[in-house]
Amino acid sequence: MSKYQNKPLSPHLSIYRPQITSILSISHRVTGFILFVAMTILVWLICAITYCDAMEVLKSISDLLNANILGKILKTAIIIVMFCMFFHLLNGIRHLFWDIGKGFELKSVYRSGYLVIIGAILLTIGISCYIFFN
Repeated sequence: MSKYQNKPLSPHLSIYRPQITSILSISHRVTGFILFVAMTILVWLICAITYCDAMEVLKSISDLLNANILGKILKTAIIIVMFCMFFHLLNGIRHLFWDIGKGFELKSVYRSGYLVIIGAILLTIGISCYIFFN
């Protein structure tokens, strides 16, 4: 019995080589959770604006965004949430094509996966430049 104690009962994730399909699948779930948290914070901010003095809340948010270190952290968080939104959106469109039976060929799966990543990065850069540097 003792010679079997150190053997795993089932294969562990560490023995598998990461593939674009598995990475995108896990990333889709992670970005969905990040978006859930971000939307919860957004609803909380909307409630704060609704039930408090709106101009004072907006001034506080503006002051936070213009602060040195905290402002950079908040802007980085906004960019991360924006990337998550675009990634989740584009990967969701990819899944819709799969739902109608399109794009199951291995070459198409990899091509669409890379397009999702590149598209999310480009959209994030473009919108971030428009928002923060306009």
